[in-house]
Amino acid sequence: MTELDKKPTFLENVEMMVKDTIDRIKIDPNISKILKTCRSVIQLKFPVKIKGEIKIFHGWRAVHSNHRLPVKGGLRYSTDVNQEEIEALASLMTFKCALVDVPFGGAKGGLLIDPKKYDEESLERITKKFARELIRRGYLSPARDVPAPDVGTSQREMGWILDAYKSSRPDDINHVACVTGKSVNHGGIKGRLEATGRGVCEALKEFFRHTDEVSKAKMDSPDLNDQKIIIQGLGNVGLHSAKSLFATGAKIIGIAEKDGAIFNKEGINIIELEEYKQDKNTILGFPNTKKINTSSDLLTYDCDILIPAALENVITLKNVDSIKAKIICEAANGPVSYRADRKLKDRGTVIIPDIYANAGGVTVSYFEWIRNISHIRMGRLHKRYEEDRGEVILKALEQISPNKLSQDITNKLVHGANEEDIIASGLEDTMRVSFQEMLEIKSAYNLDDYRMAAYAIALKKIEKSYLELGI
Repeated sequence: MTELDKKPTFLENVEMMVKDTIDRIKIDPNISKILKTCRSVIQLKFPVKIKGEIKIFHGWRAVHSNHRLPVKGGLRYSTDVNQEEIEALASLMTFKCALVDVPFGGAKGGLLIDPKKYDEESLERITKKFARELIRRGYLSPARDVPAPDVGTSQREMGWILDAYKSSRPDDINHVACVTGKSVNHGGIKGRLEATGRGVCEALKEFFRHTDEVSKAKMDSPDLNDQKIIIQGLGNVGLHSAKSLFATGAKIIGIAEKDGAIFNKEGINIIELEEYKQDKNTILGFPNTKKINTSSDLLTYDCDILIPAALENVITLKNVDSIKAKIICEAANGPVSYRADRKLKDRGTVIIPDIYANAGGVTVSYFEWIRNISHIRMGRLHKRYEEDRGEVILKALEQISPNKLSQDITNKLVHGANEEDIIASGLEDTMRVSFQEMLEIKSAYNLDDYRMAAYAIALKKIEKSYLELGI
């Protein structure tokens, strides 16, 4: 068997990356043992009557670490989901939350299903039955385990789960907090839908604020807007990554989807592409773009920044030597395999790791959970106060200066932060502070790359939590 034939599982890839970090930093051996395994995994098989026929569905929920409660992690619906994948994703959630100082443990869930094969009524019945099975076993509650959307799920499924929990636990005053990623109408928060994608953009913006780091990456320009970007996947994360980067002025030259890819070296208008996809249900055929039949081929095109925003293990030993990007920003969970990661590192390719770049979603989920627990809209208590204070400042400036302020400055002075403003500010601050922490620990421990730095931060925080509370 050749090296190319050896395919470590997603879980094994994560475990090896964690082990490399543990070997470089001093972690209590007992804590290391704890972090190498999931605390609990539940496997469910449950019947649902669909159009008069009983069908058996297979699902999982894994809790990697409950050093903080509640545990947090998405629910994915896919025909490829399996227990090892769920355990790997749960462990990534643990490290992700710790890295960005979100006080959650890590969890993940999945249902073996192709949601496209079921109508909305059937899918609602399946989802609510899955939720009730989790509730009965203590794997769904505002205080213990809080799911969120993932691959194959959305606000719609979270609403169904919320309804199932409310029916099962009518006396729980915090029932709205049992899931995040809900519609705004049912306790969700503005900005959650696009949070992960916006977080990717904020991660790249913060990287490009550090000119020394940019020069190490051997970029032709120190400006993010001068970079040629390729994005793999135009689901929720990929779309909002593309939209956020496009809004800053960045040039998106390629987009890959399941049915093929498109390319234009002069750049693609993402707003027009979104409208086109909604109308045609595909990105293929978008005007002024080259069609690429095999979407994976686009990963090897010449670009400055490659953003894998779909599934795990899309960059492996089989294609790593063809990757030309100088920076890989991991918008998906685990898109680069362990061995490919090592090769890219040796070659000087900069990888902005998933547990940092992908953390925007759980960050804003935290804000949503806080809002639900506190039972008050963010900004409601002080928005008018800020506006009144801005009016006072404006009047004072007008009294001491003969020059009239521009309308833009006037509007900013008298604007009180609403919930959406607060969420955007909190997300930006989280991504900026976390990257700066990565730089500090990378230097302190003389670590090889950002991934190891990110894991080092997470491991140290989790270690401290366990040791202070008792193992």
